[in-house]
Amino acid sequence: MLKSTDVFVIGGGPAGLAAGIAARHSGLRVVVADGAAPPIDKACGEGLMPDGLQALRELGIALNPCDGHPFRGIRFLSSGFSADAPFPCGGVGLAVRRTTLHSTLADRAAAEGVELLWRTAVNGISGDGVHLGSRKVCAKWIVGADGANSRVRGWAGLNARARTSLRYAFRQHYRMKPWSDHMEVYWGDRSQGYATAVSGEEVCVAVASRDAKLRVHHALSALPVLNARLRDAEITSAERGALTANSTLKRVYRGNVALVGDASGTVDAITGQGLGLAFSQAVTLAQCFRAGNLEPYQAEHRRLALRPLFMARLMLTLDGRPRLQRRTLQVFRQKPEIFQRLLALHVGALPPKSLAFDGISLGWGLLTA
Repeated sequence: MLKSTDVFVIGGGPAGLAAGIAARHSGLRVVVADGAAPPIDKACGEGLMPDGLQALRELGIALNPCDGHPFRGIRFLSSGFSADAPFPCGGVGLAVRRTTLHSTLADRAAAEGVELLWRTAVNGISGDGVHLGSRKVCAKWIVGADGANSRVRGWAGLNARARTSLRYAFRQHYRMKPWSDHMEVYWGDRSQGYATAVSGEEVCVAVASRDAKLRVHHALSALPVLNARLRDAEITSAERGALTANSTLKRVYRGNVALVGDASGTVDAITGQGLGLAFSQAVTLAQCFRAGNLEPYQAEHRRLALRPLFMARLMLTLDGRPRLQRRTLQVFRQKPEIFQRLLALHVGALPPKSLAFDGISLGWGLLTA
């Protein structure tokens, strides 16, 4: 019976598995526990940006292009207007089914020697270990990777946070051939729709809204261009929903407990950067375990979160404002370098100090377009 380990990860989703793999690369003994069993699904847009794929490569994981479908940039569409930008330096993203990604990570974690405790409930932590029912596993480090409603966060006294208003996201898949090599964002009066091909025969469609009652088929009626593309397509998956919001924590570690992924704060699904952030956090956290000091993790976690928060604020400002949407897309069409720089900033190809310059550039463009 397991009695002790170096790192105990609570939560076996992509963030927890990435944290476990990264810690194993640092030569640490690792246990990952989750109440569910693989493959674990979750409502998300299923697109990995180029920086997210790079973080996976740092974990020793190179996704097979056959497991998903590449996309080369982002396209915005609203009221007959559209604008697109490629990823910088010829970068490519990859859209992959969440279940496929989870299975890949779980298999790699097992191959790396991570002890995986599926269907195992954790009911508490203490200063030197994790409680599994009536038994305790001693651990030098404890990682909370148990999602946006993290219990570990509460147990560690790390719940102090700032959150914007919640939105509601729903996802479904359609059998059809891809029509674009971009991730497409469709703007409506009350919602946004996202379309990304996850294979040569299937497209993932997600919608997000402040309306808790708005489902995919309702939202599509207000997104005529996307709705027309999907009209005769076969639905291939059950509709899944989730809450989405921007939230930040004052601290992401206390003592020997650290948080990763959505447990450590969230970015609105509109950014497409939740998974990429989690993978980068995992790499940094393992380095801090090796050094025996979690303080650098706090600083790097805050730095990583800056990029998607800027894009989230921009895009959420457009939410429910059709005239501003059209104006912004006009700017992006007339001055494509602005959109290209914003996307480069979003995927980490430009430093955070570019925030001020690009914010001013966009504002000036809106005034002069």
